[in-house]
Amino acid sequence: MDNEKELPKRKNNRLKNFDYSSCGAYFITVCTLNRKNYFWENVGAIIDRPQQIELSLIGKIVDKAIQNITIVYPTLSLESYVIMPNHIHLLLRACTDEYGRSMIAPTMSRVIKQLKGAVSKKVGTCIWQKSFHDHIIRNRDDYNEHLQYIYENPIRWQYDELYIEK
Repeated sequence: MDNEKELPKRKNNRLKNFDYSSCGAYFITVCTLNRKNYFWENVGAIIDRPQQIELSLIGKIVDKAIQNITIVYPTLSLESYVIMPNHIHLLLRACTDEYGRSMIAPTMSRVIKQLKGAVSKKVGTCIWQKSFHDHIIRNRDDYNEHLQYIYENPIRWQYDELYIEK
C-alpha cells in the first residue's frame, strides 16, 4: 500500500472549537462552480452602483432561496445580502430571545448546505463550489465594515478577486 498516492488534504476553513450555531453574526461567501457568472443578466464594467441589477433566472432562484432562510430557520435573521454574478455574500445573525438568551440555531454549514441544495434542485444541477467562506463578526465595527462591503460590492465588481469576464 506504500505506492498508493495520498489524497490531497483539504484545509479546514472553519474556526476550530467554535460553535457555529451560537448566538452572533456571520459573514458568509458562497461561490459558483468554476466561478461561472450565473446570477446577473448583463455582466460587464460598472461605473456606478447599479440602481437595478437584473438577475438572471438562476439569480432569481438564488434570491428566493436566500429570502427563505428565515422561514426555514426562524432563529436566524438575514441582516443583509448581495447576489453577485458568480458568488453571494450573506450577513446572518443567530438570534436571541427577548431576554438575551440564545435560541437553538442551526449551524452555518447546515444553512448553506440547505441553501445550495434548494437552488441546485430548482436549477436541475449543482452550480456551487464545494464549501464556503465564513467570517465570525467580532464587534460593531466589524459588523459595519461587512455591511458596507455588501453594499459596495456591486460597485467594485470589476476589481473584485472573484471577478471573471463572461
